[in-house]
Amino acid sequence: MTFKLNDEQLMIQSMVREFSRKVVAATAMERDRTKAFPVENLEQMGELGLLGMMVPLEYDGSAADTVSYVLALSEIAYSCASTAVVMSVHNSIVCESLLRIGSEEQKKKYLKPLARGDYIGAFALTEPHAGSDPVSQTTTAVRDGDHYILTGTKRFITSGKNAGLVIVTAKTDESQRHKGISAFLVEKGTPGFIVGHLEDKMGLCASDTTDLIFEECRIPVANILGSEGDGFKISMTALDGGRIGIAAQSLGVAQAAFDASVKYAKNREQFGQKISKFQGLRWILADMATEIEAARQLMLSAAAMKDRGEDYTLQASMAKLFASEMVNRVTAKALQIHGGYGFTKDYPVERYYRDARVFTIYEGTSEIQRVVISNHILRDKRRLRSGTAR
Repeated sequence: MTFKLNDEQLMIQSMVREFSRKVVAATAMERDRTKAFPVENLEQMGELGLLGMMVPLEYDGSAADTVSYVLALSEIAYSCASTAVVMSVHNSIVCESLLRIGSEEQKKKYLKPLARGDYIGAFALTEPHAGSDPVSQTTTAVRDGDHYILTGTKRFITSGKNAGLVIVTAKTDESQRHKGISAFLVEKGTPGFIVGHLEDKMGLCASDTTDLIFEECRIPVANILGSEGDGFKISMTALDGGRIGIAAQSLGVAQAAFDASVKYAKNREQFGQKISKFQGLRWILADMATEIEAARQLMLSAAAMKDRGEDYTLQASMAKLFASEMVNRVTAKALQIHGGYGFTKDYPVERYYRDARVFTIYEGTSEIQRVVISNHILRDKRRLRSGTAR
């Protein structure tokens, strides 16, 4: 059964679609070329309430539900995946973690300006030798009176250069393994906090991805998020929401590639007729549309479960896995439909193809999603009897 959106959700989708296609799309190809961070986009998105979508009004947010958020995120990704990934990490991981775990003082000090879009948030979990296995991280935080001394290096951090606040995980007790990992709120400009190597990436070129280096960086005790040992749990919960966000980004890019393909097929002539008349190409378009719709339903189902307060970890992983692999298939087909033109930077499908590739990697690879999904299936016999889409 098709997921039915309510009037408010449709209104938000329509508003963001208009903004995205008029404003965000205008500079997307140029930003891809120059790698210019989308500051102007983000400033306007802050004014529209898109940088604190799921934050309550009392903390200067928009108080939107998750379904509205993923609809909005998909629309931004349709025009510029680089802008969308910044929006996703900021909303799904940083704002959500502060809202869920932060103290009242932390919410007033950090969540309010984040929700207004005064500055952007980042999340630093991955390290040079700790990606899919976060327990292997070596960054440490040692208590020293009223401070923690943070030492280590984080890698592949989205918005690492441009973020005003970073949630950083570090080990406070090596002997406790994942229970010995804590999370800290680190402000830009803190002594010992250094932005390191800026990655030269295949796609998402206007979104900076950097190393973050902490050289005996002193963090006030008041800036621990939750309690000592909560870092791993905070990270895993945040990634559940983030994975729905990856599904939304994948959907947006796939829809853009599909729409571009339909337009091209209707206009391109070969052998005396529009190429849209050839059955082989028509079937490719049919398959693309079907996969996009399946991803949309998975995404909306996971978002609705989150809104209802249900355990949505399984559905988030399913949505992320399918949508991220779907967008790689769809953008590859879109490029093929465009033929030689698709291989040039004159057409946006070349950018869609490059941007899509990372979706199966970040916030948990496809392989990790399959681990999560299979673990849930095998330990919960009830799901085997009643199905998973509930």
